Amino acid sequence: MSRRNVTYTAPVGSIDMPAFDDSGQAYTISPCLECLPWHIEVVLNDVDSGEVMVREWHAVDCPVFKELLDS
Repeated sequence: MSRRNVTYTAPVGSIDMPAFDDSGQAYTISPCLECLPWHIEVVLNDVDSGEVMVREWHAVDCPVFKELLDS
């Protein structure tokens, strides 16, 4: 079995997720404990609607990232 590359120099990928639920409450953001390059940024998805998204960056081998992609 090969080892996961989840170090600071690992290749990274991102996924955009809503920042707020349907009632306008902000989702809680927790750091990923599985990969070192994890970080987030807040992005405006649609200027006209003002939709705010949270972009999470993970190592591509991160199991949490793979789980988010599969959901």
